[in-house]
This record gives sequence, C-alpha cells and structure tokens, in this order.
Amino acid sequence: MIETEDRRGAFWGRRIGHKLRGRQSELMDVLLPHLMVPDGRVPHRDEMFGRPMDDLWLEIGFGGGEHLLARAEAHRDIGFIGCEPFINGMAKLLAGVEERGLDNIRLFDEDAALLLPRLPEASVGRVFLLYPDPWPKRRHRKRRFVSDATLAALARVLRPGAAFCFATDIDDYAAWTLARILRSGDFTWTAAGPDDWRKPWEGWPGTRYEAKALREGRVPGYFTFQRR
Repeated sequence: MIETEDRRGAFWGRRIGHKLRGRQSELMDVLLPHLMVPDGRVPHRDEMFGRPMDDLWLEIGFGGGEHLLARAEAHRDIGFIGCEPFINGMAKLLAGVEERGLDNIRLFDEDAALLLPRLPEASVGRVFLLYPDPWPKRRHRKRRFVSDATLAALARVLRPGAAFCFATDIDDYAAWTLARILRSGDFTWTAAGPDDWRKPWEGWPGTRYEAKALREGRVPGYFTFQRR
C-alpha cells in the first residue's frame, strides 16, 4: 500500500522541554529570525546565504545540533539547512552557531516535510536523517518520517547521484526504511556488504542519541541511499 499521509500536525507532544536560559532565550529572539529559511519558495543557495556556495545539504531533525555544527564548521563553503521543531534543540544549535562564527547555516523550525515542496528541484546534494523518532508502537508507525510520500519529496529535491544518509539504532525502523527505499524506484542502496552500513560515514562526529544507543547496548546502522 502506498502511503500518502498528510503530515500536518505531525508533531505530537511538547515543542519545548526545559526552560531556556537567559542567553538561549536571547538567541531565539535575536539570532534565529536572521537564520530562518525565507518564506515562500526557497531561493538558490547563493542568494540565500549571500555568497557563493559549493552545495546545499539538509539535516532533518538535528536534535542538539552536534552533527550539523560539526559538518558546517568542516565545510564552510557548503550551505546547510537544519530542520528542528523542538525549541530546546534549536536554542542549543544557535549557541553553537554563535560560538563557532558560522554563516553557512539556515534554519526551519517546523516539520521538514513542509519545507521539501518549497525547495527547488534537484537543488540538494545530501540529506541527513539521523536517529529519528522510531514511533515503536504499531498504531503510531504512520508518524514515522520515512514514508512513500516523503521519499518522493526527497527524490524531487535531490540531484541525481546525491546521497540520502539515514541512521537508526532500531532494527524495525531500519527494515521499514529499506522496504520503502527498495519499492520507491528513486534510490539505490549503496551497501556492498554488512560493514558498509555498520560503520559511520567519513567525518562522523557522533551524536548524543548515538551515545545513548551504545550505552544501552543497541547497534546503530548507517545507511546511504543514492538518488538514481
């Protein structure tokens, strides 16, 4: 069955956890508006960042921002869009942007599925979806980010040969994603053997979710899917 679920209202529960500290609140008020993706159709990356960029990469649900900050610092001539609806994660990311002096990050504070239709076709060179909420209960699995509809949306914005990088420590979510990738027709799984998906990608800085999974005895998988 092809999934065409409308993801409006896809974030169940709180968008904020711990109360923000003074500086975090200030950054949300002052810095975030300057880094938000413009309304309407997203412009070409050079226009959006105000300088030439070699590529545009997207991270969906960046959590505390460890991975996004590390990638943006290591690749200052690549523009990054980070999507994160939860306020505490956004505040932590903003503190890192200020501390590292990064000018190559733009932000979207809602469901990434709402951003994808606004991106130009074939405009993105890499997408990261790292340790997304697995929604383990069967009745909640329709809330998972990976679906037939979102994969089609990702395929539209990724250039041919571009990579969709997916990490999870939940076996069922890995199988769920592989099943949908294989039936999509838009992606090729690049793994030639088990070591290809058990090892992190080059330049991998790790995330707090990965560290938690390892502490609790779960084995992460790192899957690379190439846009046909």
